[in-house]
Formats: sequence, C-alpha cells, structure tokens
Amino acid sequence: MGFPPIILAMAIAAALGAGLEKSVLAIALVWWPFYARVVRSLVISVKTNEYVLASHAVGSTQRRILTRTVLPNCLAPAIVMATLDLGNAILTFAGLSFLGLGAVPPLPEWGTMVAQGIRVFDQWWVSTFPGLAILSVVMAFNFLGDGLRDVLDPRLRRSV
Repeated sequence: MGFPPIILAMAIAAALGAGLEKSVLAIALVWWPFYARVVRSLVISVKTNEYVLASHAVGSTQRRILTRTVLPNCLAPAIVMATLDLGNAILTFAGLSFLGLGAVPPLPEWGTMVAQGIRVFDQWWVSTFPGLAILSVVMAFNFLGDGLRDVLDPRLRRSV
C-alpha cells in the first residue's frame, strides 16, 4: 500500500504482459488490500455493538451472526467504496491501455483510442471524444457513489 496504485498496476501488467484479462488482474491485485482493510475495520467495529452481543446471547451460531447481523451492516460502506473506486479503476485501466499494457489494439478501449489519437494530432476529435467518454463515466460513478453514501449512511439522513 506504500506505492501509488497506478505504478504498481503498471509493474504487474508489465510483468504479466499486455491483454485485457491481465490488466484487470493487475488492477484487482492492486486494489484488494484497501477493501480488505476497510471491511476488516468495519467488522471489528460492528461486532462490538449491542445487537450483535444480543444475537449471541440468544444462542445464534457464529455463522448466523456473521451472515444476518454483521455483514449487512458492513455492506453499505463497502458498496459505496466500490462505486467510488470504480472511477479510479477505469482511469487506471485507461492509463494502462494508453501505455500499451492494457487491451490489445483490435479491441476498442478508451485508453487505446486516446493513444491512437495522439498519432494524428491534426485530427483532434480522434482522442478528444474517448477522453470525454472517460471523463463522463468516471464523473458518473463518482456521483453515483456520493449519492449511495447519502442514501446508505444513516448519520447523513435528515430527521423528519
């Protein structure tokens, strides 16, 4: 977690070689520690709540406590984090494809399209519109994550 995710993803993708599946694997290998850390801290904080202790007191099994009590309360922050990070993953994947470490050129991918548009600089639209598509999708996922955070976080709800 000490390296920037894009640099670590570039190193892993370069070691694995170019390709769509290998780039997705590199991004997944870079991002899973962040999710593991957040989910672990959520589980640790939720398992000390009174409703979990009450469920344990009435004789629920550990598996039932985990699936019915702990995980539903940890799921909302993890979903919000995933939607917010999806924009970063798209940017990282486009960056890998721009550098030639992502999708192979017959596959249509925005990073590859931007890289091909640089070769024909006098035709500005070749790289501008894929860049605008990346921008709009990343912004859409950021707005979606922000909206989900507002909906799923009970501390942000207004009292009526």
